[in-house]
Amino acid sequence: MPDTGIIVPAAGGDETARHDRPSLLAFIADAGTEAALRDGLADFCGKDIEVRRGNVVTATAAMQKQATPRVLVVDVAGSEQPLSDLRALADVTEPDVCVLVVGYLDSADFYREITRGLGAADYLPRPLTREKVARHFGPVALGRAPTLDSLGGRGISITGVRGGTGASTIAVNLAWYFGVLMRRHTVLLDPDLHRGMASFLLNVPHGAGLRQALEVPERIDVLLAERAAQPAADRLHVLSSEEKMITEPGYVAGAAEMLLEALRRRYNFIVADVPFGPVPLYRDLLKLVHQRVLVLDPSLASVRDTLRLLTLPAGPTQVQRPVLVLNRLGRPGGLSRRHIEDALKMKVDIVIPDQPRQVGAAATMGEPAAAVRGAFRNAIADLARQVGSVGLLDGVDATAEPLADAGRRPWWRLLGKRG
Repeated sequence: MPDTGIIVPAAGGDETARHDRPSLLAFIADAGTEAALRDGLADFCGKDIEVRRGNVVTATAAMQKQATPRVLVVDVAGSEQPLSDLRALADVTEPDVCVLVVGYLDSADFYREITRGLGAADYLPRPLTREKVARHFGPVALGRAPTLDSLGGRGISITGVRGGTGASTIAVNLAWYFGVLMRRHTVLLDPDLHRGMASFLLNVPHGAGLRQALEVPERIDVLLAERAAQPAADRLHVLSSEEKMITEPGYVAGAAEMLLEALRRRYNFIVADVPFGPVPLYRDLLKLVHQRVLVLDPSLASVRDTLRLLTLPAGPTQVQRPVLVLNRLGRPGGLSRRHIEDALKMKVDIVIPDQPRQVGAAATMGEPAAAVRGAFRNAIADLARQVGSVGLLDGVDATAEPLADAGRRPWWRLLGKRG
């Protein structure tokens, strides 16, 4: 984030803070955005989130009558003059409040004016997702500066909670969606050197460099640039290998980190089809990606294994729990969504209906099932929105100057400097 002069309170609160001051208060215009906000901040604030229906005008009226919260989230939806309304809000709030803004306008200029000109901590355009809220608003709610990690691509792991849940199919289709439909430079990483399915499902040959990259990590840059990743489309590449079953490839500690760093310099997205097992490479990849996705099917065994995998500690760049994908819902003999969620004691994030003919035919032809419009593609699109966190904020130039009229009036905490 650019330095706006905002001082965010230290994590855990200030010992001198008043007891009558709410921790986090939000004024949100619609139920969908409220749900995304609550879900995204749940791991940071627990249930200590008060959300009221309204927008920035409602917030201004409320702040005239009550104590200013430590963190204030305001919605500028429905405001004909959002910048003027935000300046009016500044007049009735205490100067040390940390303000987060939600709106419809997806514009870099608008973002800069709010954050650099007015001093808000961050701004997110609709539609919000749990992941986007957790990534951008979550650290601020804890009293830390946002960790946008904007330099380099985003790593996403797809893991089946047990064999046969369809995780490889989902990984392939998610990568295809990013690379072909969204036109983002994407690499599909298949670390299963013996039985990986990524190249097979996209009908591309295996490369020659992945094993060597894991065994001799100092050569990773050269190998990736010259030989390893195979093109499946203009902006979609596959990084995989097919070693003989009797071969035991070596793995140098730290190779996964070097591999991901090299890929992040070349691709917007790294989608890794990572099995779960006692393999150092798999364990390191699950730790190092930005977002984990767990794929389960409607069975009791999947529920049990999902609960076990949810207990794995988060990696250093993971700001929220894994995204849960319930695949093949409606399969004969399978559990219902309600039974799955009751057993998990939490909601699943994405539901993919059972479509054996479409998915099976696509696998046979070496084509992505998401190439055909319908329920399957819609589910993959929802998953892409959940885990991708792409849009305006990923491409904001943090060094750009604010608009010419942005300095007409200082806003929150412009007297201090961020600590």
